[in-house]
Amino acid sequence: MKSVVLTGIREMKLIDVPAPVIENPNEVLIRMKAVGVCGSDVHYYTTGRIGSQVVEYPFPVGHEGAGIVEKVGRDVVRVKPGDRIAIEPAMPCYHCDQCQSGRFNTCRNLKFLGCPGQAPGCLSEYIVMPETSCYMVADNLSYDEAAISEPLTIGVYAVESSKIRKPQKVGILGYGPIGMSVHLAAKAAGITEIFVSEKIPERIQIAEKTGATLAWNPLQQDLIKSMNKALPEGLDVIFECCGQQDALRAAFELLKPGGMIMIIGIPEFDTWEIPVDLGRRKEITIIHIRRQNESLQQTLDGISSGLYDVSQMPTHHFPLAETQTAFDLVSDYRDGVMKAIITFG
Repeated sequence: MKSVVLTGIREMKLIDVPAPVIENPNEVLIRMKAVGVCGSDVHYYTTGRIGSQVVEYPFPVGHEGAGIVEKVGRDVVRVKPGDRIAIEPAMPCYHCDQCQSGRFNTCRNLKFLGCPGQAPGCLSEYIVMPETSCYMVADNLSYDEAAISEPLTIGVYAVESSKIRKPQKVGILGYGPIGMSVHLAAKAAGITEIFVSEKIPERIQIAEKTGATLAWNPLQQDLIKSMNKALPEGLDVIFECCGQQDALRAAFELLKPGGMIMIIGIPEFDTWEIPVDLGRRKEITIIHIRRQNESLQQTLDGISSGLYDVSQMPTHHFPLAETQTAFDLVSDYRDGVMKAIITFG
């Protein structure tokens, strides 16, 4: 089969490799139909690492996937050949203390698609996954929507974890796919005042189409002055979705006393700098979001029912042979890209 692998910094190759086979009775062979290019994939592409997770070349990345079930192991009951599925990239052990307490996203023995040292990614024509990672896709969903359910579920989980509620006011710093996912989830939760900061003009336009109260470009406007003018009392919750130090610093300025920062963005550096005086005087709460936890089914149901409209998210499509072109587009933020999707024939 064909597979795309990282071979160096900003280097990829389309290669022929043996097709995977089912080795365990609970496994499913999947023919891939769509894979979204995620910011974390791009980190591996441009730097070769995320924190302690370092790529050993060659390595296939990719974890936002959807496909068709080709074969199933003898113990599989969740899906059957021919089923259309979305893929949950996380494979917890279900036995450690974290899993036993319901924290599957912080499993001590977690394996995750496209994560170095854990599991190869899904930028291949076929992959094998445990049946627990296979979720049926409703007939009215496209493969794009099925793949997009993976980043969207992070926004759903983040919003639920923040416990925001009307009439609280929300800020989103960074309006890429994760920022948009937070926006959609916050709207679905009944939040009507959502303020966005984003540097790419086309993404600002998407934020406005999606219903942002106000959207600013911090390269063109002073974010703090503009926000303080629009909302002098400050925001209740801010979602940091871009992994940038200046965004985190701005969050402390923009929050009202007792406010909360939800950190979702993945920075390329190892240490955040936090303004102690502002954080202490305002009594700011900081919560980190680690992917998502058991939210994929409700996310798929929400897309199917129209609760989450993801139609503005996929902006570019590429065949598997042009994966590197897609990664270059996303890593360089060119052509107003929001979400690039790799498609399979």
